Amino acid sequence: MAAQSQFEELARQLSAIGAVKREMGRVLPQECPPASAAVLTLLDRHGEMRMSQLAELLAIDMSVTSRHVAHVCERGWIERKPDPADKRSRLLRLTPRGTAMLQELSERYTAALARYLGDWSDDDVGLLNELLARLRTSFGDCRTRAHHDFTTRNDLSTRTPAG
Repeated sequence: MAAQSQFEELARQLSAIGAVKREMGRVLPQECPPASAAVLTLLDRHGEMRMSQLAELLAIDMSVTSRHVAHVCERGWIERKPDPADKRSRLLRLTPRGTAMLQELSERYTAALARYLGDWSDDDVGLLNELLARLRTSFGDCRTRAHHDFTTRNDLSTRTPAG
């Protein structure tokens, strides 16, 4: 296991990643803020879905998700259609304009990363990708884990010691 000082430095580095994320957000087109990009990316990755599933994947409240969906709908990047299984619900689906926007986002992100990491070797970029993937795997699905940890803590606090 790594030394405590290494974990402390890792905590500082992860905290500083916010600045990197903000800078990457600046490369997005003005009409497509990071939250809109996240909506488009999730619909592209997972296919059509209900708003409740999107809210869960975004790990945000339904009312906030609704505002993000309204923004991307107004721009014609996604469409809402009746859910055949439940006519009261709507399914969200990426449109061709949304796919085109995703392509633009990808090009902008890739160009920015190439610019910022231009002095990195291919091996260094590969290692960073590998380590970030490993970090994400170690954390797993944080939404599920947070719920499980909360439940476990509550269960443990109500148990009596074995006698």
